[in-house]
Amino acid sequence: MMLEKTKVKDLMTKDVLTVDCEEATVFAFEKLMKHKISAMPVLKDGKMVGIVTATDLGHDLILDNYQYGTKVKSAMARDVACVSSEDTIKDAVSVMFDKAPGDSIINQLPVVDDGELVGIISDGDIIKILKEYL
Repeated sequence: MMLEKTKVKDLMTKDVLTVDCEEATVFAFEKLMKHKISAMPVLKDGKMVGIVTATDLGHDLILDNYQYGTKVKSAMARDVACVSSEDTIKDAVSVMFDKAPGDSIINQLPVVDDGELVGIISDGDIIKILKEYL
């Protein structure tokens, strides 16, 4: 099946939007909304140290859980599920389901090779390839 043969590198977005861990949460949320994406890897000195999601940031901003100037590093998830560019799409789908809390799925998976962020793959990327086979 094509999910077992297609590699993550064939579908991933290579030009990944990121945010620095020292940026304000409001800036990160605005960036997510502007680019219509649901998650962004968080970097410190060029290395990925976490991820922020529009859902988490938006929820906490609405509830006024942040003080002015709250930094992304205090709002990011640190335990980030990732895949390699050489993993198959089947592997990525498994991670999206197996590493998610409860009955949810992970929408965006950072793609990391040898400790370096090289891309990101989304559930939408995977749905696009599935559509070709329907």
